[in-house]
Amino acid sequence: MGGSLGPGTTAGRWLGLVTAVWVQCISGNNYTFSNYSDAIKNLMGLSQLQLNNLSVAKDVGKAFGLLAGFASDRVPPSILLLIGSVMGIIGYGAQWLVVRETIAPPPYWQMCVYLCLGGNSSTWMNTAVLVTCIRNFRRNRGPVSGLLKGFVGLSTAIFTDLCSALFADDPAKFLLMLAIIPFAVCCTAMLFLRETPPSVSPAAKEDDETETKYFNIINALAVVVAVYLLSFDMTGEHGLVLSRAFSIVLIILLALPVVIPIHIWFKESRSKANRAPELDLEVPIEEPLLIAEEEREKEKEVTILESEEKRRPSIGEEHTIYEAMITVDFWILFLSFLCGVGTGLAVMNNMAQMGLAMGYADVSIFISLISIWGFFGRIASGSISEYFIKKSATPRALWNAASQILMAVGYIIMAVALPGSLYIGSIVVGICYGVRLSITVPMASELFGLKYYGLIYNIIILNLPLGSFLFSGLLAGYLYDAQATKSETGATTCIGPHCYGLVFVIMAIACAIGFTLDAILALRTRKLYLNIHSNNKLKRSLP
Repeated sequence: MGGSLGPGTTAGRWLGLVTAVWVQCISGNNYTFSNYSDAIKNLMGLSQLQLNNLSVAKDVGKAFGLLAGFASDRVPPSILLLIGSVMGIIGYGAQWLVVRETIAPPPYWQMCVYLCLGGNSSTWMNTAVLVTCIRNFRRNRGPVSGLLKGFVGLSTAIFTDLCSALFADDPAKFLLMLAIIPFAVCCTAMLFLRETPPSVSPAAKEDDETETKYFNIINALAVVVAVYLLSFDMTGEHGLVLSRAFSIVLIILLALPVVIPIHIWFKESRSKANRAPELDLEVPIEEPLLIAEEEREKEKEVTILESEEKRRPSIGEEHTIYEAMITVDFWILFLSFLCGVGTGLAVMNNMAQMGLAMGYADVSIFISLISIWGFFGRIASGSISEYFIKKSATPRALWNAASQILMAVGYIIMAVALPGSLYIGSIVVGICYGVRLSITVPMASELFGLKYYGLIYNIIILNLPLGSFLFSGLLAGYLYDAQATKSETGATTCIGPHCYGLVFVIMAIACAIGFTLDAILALRTRKLYLNIHSNNKLKRSLP
């Protein structure tokens, strides 16, 4: 018989990863608020503070990701994807009806609920794919995190450029895309995304070099997509025919990773067809190794369970939620994450108003730049940090520390407001925000284990609504309105570099604090990464 693309096979595991990539291509809808925020602001006659609080409501949706974290250990990924996609249809569908003026603008609190539902939808999608894929590819957590988070970064540019190409940046049609496309993609992923049984979950069926090769191929395709999107953004106006051709090619590029599981399927089919019949009755050569590895894992779990009552687990061992949250390392990671992603999210939520304040009529280019360069930050940092762990036991926190300093420089550049500074700042903030997200995801699993990883990840992600409230809702909203003028509709407008100058300076200081925290965490986790490095080296030396 031929090979199979079922979830319990190597081909099925990689097909699950490819569908996870597709989900991530559309689950960054939470970062697209700037594409339609101005339409909501004018339609509802909002001040900048009110608009920023709407963006906070969108990010507060991620706080309910704790439910997704609880559910990730109890229900299959398909249920998480279904819940997330249905929430997206309701949240973004309602906003579409408002912006399209099919229904009258609802009360402010009701609009907050719609944005909260839309923001919460992506949390369920992200939890489903990240938890499943990191468990399925646990020897390559950095590359998996970088790849998946990289495509989340690209999703904003994908949506923005498709809307520009097909609908001339119509905010109503943009919201319709946010409602329908994620639902269709999640329905596809529900069929293939499964947690692989332990017998084939480790890289026993294929060595690390083969697995790395496949990751490199998908990363290369992702870079091609990013460059393709960037070239579309930087080449000015496009005609209808060229725009539609761009859209078709983009969809083809996004579909290409499916070639990898198909290749593996054919490879497995040929291997089975060429195998002598009598060999089918023998125990595969990998079987003793798998059994031994499973036995070691069981012994390790028993040891952990027996010792739970005697002592708290050390960093690098399996932690319960309570055990993780009472460690100093958890709160250092939590607060440093707040400094990086909180300030970066404030820029994303306010980019439309920042561009208009600096005199740019079309701000979609800055939104795309943050998205595309955020992709490069995510995908590069995941693979690079993994390489340096294997080579020299470099703690992942060091990469976060470097990103915090670079992000602070980006904010200072935007505060100075020289010609072109918003372009430079968008690129720098995008890269560093991407690094922060990509590095923290595998680092949390390395510090506190995979057993309760879904919930631990979503607790750390609480920084998104918290950072949005502090840096976007309070800081940026109050300081902008303090210098703005009110129009006849009630909307506030501010023109000039002074509108956000002080905001950028304060966020640069926050990043400097984040750098200090990350440097401390790098020192505290040095021993852990030395152990990971030694274990990897030992495994590679085994026959």
